[in-house]
Amino acid sequence: MSSEVSLETRERMLSAAGRIFAAKGFKAATVREICQHAGVNVAAVNYYFGDKERLYIESVKRAHALRVERVPIPSWPPGTPPERKLRDFIRTLLIRVLEEPSDQWHGTLMLREMSQPTGACVELVRDYIGPHFALLLGVLDELLPATVAHEQRQLLAFSVVGQCVFHRMAQPVVRLLVGPEEHAKLGAERLAEHIWRFTLAGLQSAGAAPDLETPVPTPCGATAEEGP
Repeated sequence: MSSEVSLETRERMLSAAGRIFAAKGFKAATVREICQHAGVNVAAVNYYFGDKERLYIESVKRAHALRVERVPIPSWPPGTPPERKLRDFIRTLLIRVLEEPSDQWHGTLMLREMSQPTGACVELVRDYIGPHFALLLGVLDELLPATVAHEQRQLLAFSVVGQCVFHRMAQPVVRLLVGPEEHAKLGAERLAEHIWRFTLAGLQSAGAAPDLETPVPTPCGATAEEGP
């Protein structure tokens, strides 16, 4: 069997497995059903992956990899302002979690794994999520003074990611709260602008980020520049 044929068969199995795991979960999905959808013999699972668990893990990793490949982090030339990097990171993450490709099993499978983590989560963090989180921390390092502790930087990074993921996880609730017409306006671009400004304003409160072009209102109606 040629390497091209082996690769094509492996990818076909991952695609079939991803759809079924996304729809049924790991326990309910069967190797026989996956192989039927992939058009291969049941022995192919052991040949290409070793067992069902490894097939599942590779399916989860493939789902995430496809999203990363579809919407990669921009390449920043030397001298790119950290504010721009932060906005690009937020925008990229929002597009990945909000804009479903035609093959929607990717997002469904990822949500299953996040809500009911298995051994796949360990490898997912190691190979994909961890490096992206480190990238975000590096951007925050450029915006924050050296006096900010590493633990605090991690919390700030979690806050950035949490704002983005919220709009995927809570879509049905947000739609009910604001109505379908307003919810339809909450696309990745609009949310990226809001989350970016909100995050910079939070950093600004500690003197860690430059002023925004648009003054940030305070609760009493004055601008951040005017003060209370």
